[in-house]
Parts: sequence; C-alpha cells; structure tokens
Amino acid sequence: MIDRHWNAGYLATVFGAIFVAIGVLGFIPNPILSDNGYFLVNTAHNLGHMLVGAILLASPYFGAPAMTIRVIAIFYAALAILGFIAPESLTMGGLVAVNYADNWLHAALAAALLFVGFVKPAERPVTTAHM
Repeated sequence: MIDRHWNAGYLATVFGAIFVAIGVLGFIPNPILSDNGYFLVNTAHNLGHMLVGAILLASPYFGAPAMTIRVIAIFYAALAILGFIAPESLTMGGLVAVNYADNWLHAALAAALLFVGFVKPAERPVTTAHM
C-alpha cells in the first residue's frame, strides 16, 4: 500500500527538496559544508545544488520526473568519475570547489539516483474510475 506513493514524481520532489536544502545550507558557515568544511563548497557549488534541486522540483509539473532523475543520475555519475580521474577538471579553473569527499558523495548520489531512475517504477498513468 505504501509503495503507491513512491513514484517518480514523489521521488523527484524529495530529492529536489534535499538538493535545494543542501545548496542553502552551504551558504551558512558550518563544519560539514563550507570552504573549510568536510565537503568543500563555494557559491558556484551551492548554486549548482540549488539548480539541480529546482530542476528536480519542476520535473513533475512538466511530466518528466523519471527522465529528469535519470539524466541527473548520469550527470552525477560522470561528475564522480571525473572527480576520481581528473579532479582538477571539476574545479573549472577554481570556479567550483570540490574535494575527495565530494567525489565520494557524487558517486553515492549517482548510485541512489540511478536506482531510483532505472529500478523504481516510472510515472504511472492516471486512470479514472469506471462506473
């Protein structure tokens, strides 16, 4: 019975809210997310999280939450791979702050989003009651 709430639109909304919250949290000095924190972030990195969150939050309204989750999952998988192979390529000349912990987080996000996007059921068609 609970599974009916775990559709792509719901999951895109949950992940979107988390990404926006992480982006906002990055602007508040703390030991976890900051320019000196465990996860290295800066304004560009925070805005990137907020942009991904906004895209995920908007995706159900455009009828494409499953596809959006899949595209973002592939994007984060590519970020993780690039971060491990050539970490300097992610900084874009110092514009975006990343570190080794970020690479592992990107890999974990990619795994979670790949699972949600490809294993969980996609959008379910809306049906009407028959009388």
